[in-house]
Amino acid sequence: MKRRALLPLLGAFLMPTAARAKTTTSKKQAKPAARKAAPAAKPAPAKPAPAPAKPVVGLPPVKEAKTQLIAFNASAFPYRGVIPGANKPFLDVRNGKRLGHTTQRGDVCWEDQTYSDRRSLLYLPAGYNPALPAMIVLYLHGQGATLERDVMGRQGIPRQVAESGQNVALVAPQLAFDALDSSAGNFWRPGHLATYIDEAAERLMRLYGDKRAGPHFNASPVLIVSYSGGYLSAAYAVAQGGATYRIKGVILMDSLYGDEEKFAAWVAIRRQTGFLLSAYTDSTREENASLQAMLAKRRIPYKDALPRDLAPGTMTFVSCGGLEMHGDFMTRAWGQDPLAQALAMIPGYPQVVRGKKTS
Repeated sequence: MKRRALLPLLGAFLMPTAARAKTTTSKKQAKPAARKAAPAAKPAPAKPAPAPAKPVVGLPPVKEAKTQLIAFNASAFPYRGVIPGANKPFLDVRNGKRLGHTTQRGDVCWEDQTYSDRRSLLYLPAGYNPALPAMIVLYLHGQGATLERDVMGRQGIPRQVAESGQNVALVAPQLAFDALDSSAGNFWRPGHLATYIDEAAERLMRLYGDKRAGPHFNASPVLIVSYSGGYLSAAYAVAQGGATYRIKGVILMDSLYGDEEKFAAWVAIRRQTGFLLSAYTDSTREENASLQAMLAKRRIPYKDALPRDLAPGTMTFVSCGGLEMHGDFMTRAWGQDPLAQALAMIPGYPQVVRGKKTS
């Protein structure tokens, strides 16, 4: 029996904390012939990359880490649209006044329980310095996750950001709440990534506490980090999010379960100025091989080992073992706290410049 036939039966056993990430649309549905039944909206035109912000004299580094869970207007959910490539609405089940969505697994998830949390996690580590170049990390969690229990707790994402030593701000939207579903919600909409990042920049400025930091956050490049089922939101964000040239890099943490062509197209556009790191287990080995083939066809060089750094133009794939690693991948992939390691490998964003005053 083929691997894909076995996984639906074994998924819960092999991946108890995240299950096997599945898109709500199959690859067959994504073919052009299927899209004719429900034409997808045209991709939003990508905004040009913002000009680098000039350092603002007088803005001090953050003394103590700042964390906030706050409702966004540009949240991933609620979502009342259609599923791209499918001739049906996302909310396809009704029970009285209650609306729900049928997942790829055949389960019904109700909007009021699963698709109504508008919150995002904002985090500025101690030492974050708006007088220095910085990145905004957009973290897209996997299936069966909540911001408090998994992103902040089990996966330790804010802690890893802080331990990287980099000048990085974190924003993480709540996707499907504690559910085995990879639906992208409003990230399916053309231009939504740009709208979300614009709001995130404003809210990070408010979290920092000084409106003079606004241009700094507005000009910061974006790094998309996707774990497991977060891949679908990441794929549509890079493909039609309206912020192609603001995305500095994409890190896929056992998160390439489909839509390889969307990532390949982004790499082709940003082959000299962006970077891609895809770390994987046997769970996504086939899809990573598929993406590698797509890059090779475009004559885009890539590596198959962890590089010394993630400089612009670096495209790399890292094999990290078997299926049993998937559930704890964010804390042990190729080593302990892999996100902290990956962030530290990105040149140009040190939190402290030795021998120089930064404010």
